[in-house]
Amino acid sequence: MLSRIFHLHALSALHVGTGQGIGVVDLPIARATATNLPIVAGSALKGVLRDEKSKLGLDDKQVTTLFGPDNTIEISHAGALAFGDAHLLILPIRSFSGTTAFATCPFVLRQYARDLGLSVTIPNLSDSAGVVEASKLLIGTTQQVALEDLDIQANHNGTIGTWAETIAKQLYPESAMDSEAWQAEFKSRFIVLPDNIFSFLADTATEVRTRIRIDNDTRTIKAGALWSEENLPAESILWGVMGIGNAKDTSKQTAQQLSELLSKNELMIQVGGKHTVGRGLCRFILNDSSSTQA
Repeated sequence: MLSRIFHLHALSALHVGTGQGIGVVDLPIARATATNLPIVAGSALKGVLRDEKSKLGLDDKQVTTLFGPDNTIEISHAGALAFGDAHLLILPIRSFSGTTAFATCPFVLRQYARDLGLSVTIPNLSDSAGVVEASKLLIGTTQQVALEDLDIQANHNGTIGTWAETIAKQLYPESAMDSEAWQAEFKSRFIVLPDNIFSFLADTATEVRTRIRIDNDTRTIKAGALWSEENLPAESILWGVMGIGNAKDTSKQTAQQLSELLSKNELMIQVGGKHTVGRGLCRFILNDSSSTQA
């Protein structure tokens, strides 16, 4: 089986939920059980990409080979594609200086490095954060950043800069418009937080919106039509792994041949719920290279 890395860059608030919640938020987002960090289920992406066959340049037969047949077709076989869940890589956080911080943590970077096969050193942080040199997040001439209501000591070193460069190139490859400018903007606001602080902010710094439904006759709120929704904020970035196996149908195409069908490396898609109110607009960025998995 071949694997390819994909990134999901939210351009608007993103709601991939779990149904009715039991906490203070009526409609929470999906989270990994072990870490409580936000995720986007692979099944949510598979259906969206199947519907975008024209953008991918696929015909109906290729769609059936890659994604599997429709329920209406009297044939049965698995698709060649296997989508893993998308995991949170970058969480945008309100910053006193620089407007927005693009935050991650060593725990997340270690998983990311494993999936991409990177040999970049994982930052060793305890109480302080790591930023790039000349970071826009530093307050004046101090070594302090203020994220949400937290004042955090921040230092810079080469490892943080290397990570900022690595992720920026994945998000804004040379083929992207104004890639150098976007890379520079990302790197200047990049920050690596200690694991415990990042986990706290991933719980508390997501976007929660309260919504209502108006009665057309009385112009007041309908009974019971008041609810809250949790979203990942715009500019959140997630990554995941897509597996490509040999064709399970009569075409007998190899995994490499099928991988070559997915040559376009960036799509604009809409993921999750609340489409009609603008949620879920995303860049889907598919890594060009493939690697063989046992």
